[in-house]
Amino acid sequence: MPEGHHIHRLALDLERAYGGRPARVSSPQGRFADAAELLDGVVVESAWAVGKHLFVQFAGDRVVHIHLGLIGKLRPFPWPGGPGQVRLRIGTPEAGVHDLSGPQTCELISPDEAGAIGAASGPDPLDPESDRERAWIRLHRSGKTIAALLMDQSIFAGVGNIYRAEVLFRAGVDPFLPGKRLPRATFDVMWSDLVALMPQGVIDDRIDTVRPDHSPEAQGRDPRVDRHGGEVYVYRRHEQGCLVCGTPIRLELHAARNLYWCPRCQPPGADGTKKRRTRTRPVAPIAANASTPGSGG
Repeated sequence: MPEGHHIHRLALDLERAYGGRPARVSSPQGRFADAAELLDGVVVESAWAVGKHLFVQFAGDRVVHIHLGLIGKLRPFPWPGGPGQVRLRIGTPEAGVHDLSGPQTCELISPDEAGAIGAASGPDPLDPESDRERAWIRLHRSGKTIAALLMDQSIFAGVGNIYRAEVLFRAGVDPFLPGKRLPRATFDVMWSDLVALMPQGVIDDRIDTVRPDHSPEAQGRDPRVDRHGGEVYVYRRHEQGCLVCGTPIRLELHAARNLYWCPRCQPPGADGTKKRRTRTRPVAPIAANASTPGSGG
């Protein structure tokens, strides 16, 4: 499932391409045809994201709400559009089109309904106005694991499996630690890390979490090869050596998602208060990553 940085990037791309212009809107697949007919030729006013929810506002107080879910894709193509089962096509002959296929949600709603969806979401690290206190209060009261809580969109909007694994590693936190045992100082470090990492993800449209000391150039190793791109510490690196300590990365299905962590850098009970090991051990060159067992990355 795409993470929040990608949804925010899509909102930026849509507004840059079609904002302020009458858009051609259609539903080649037919499942959004009635709404598309209402929107065809109407000016696109804005596009924005809250967590993993994407909104496109048209003149006349009409908003298209999109949630890509596990298999949905929203991709740019030259005019008149690309192949496949396209639920929604929006564009102009001059700017090209964006084709939506396989979404979990594609619906026409009002601005008030869009506001309610945003209000029901947790604080979004990509929103400078987000209140981290809301996330802290809910996390601090919960006995669920911090790994599960980070994936709860009512607590951390937009955080997905990659950011979850990487932020926990960078903070030196045991992913199985109950939320109520996480110190406030560690929570602040993790939130600040998300606030720093996710906007860069919007700019690059990829996730990079590895610090310069552990980059391929610094360690003399091959760059990561993965369809998600980006240099990461633990995500989809199971059985490969930790970039910091050399210990094989662990993988376990947790809360229906694949969880990755280093058992040495994130030992049982680690809450981020002790300085994590910083000495880097040699790491063998990394070939293309093996396929990941389970579902959902």
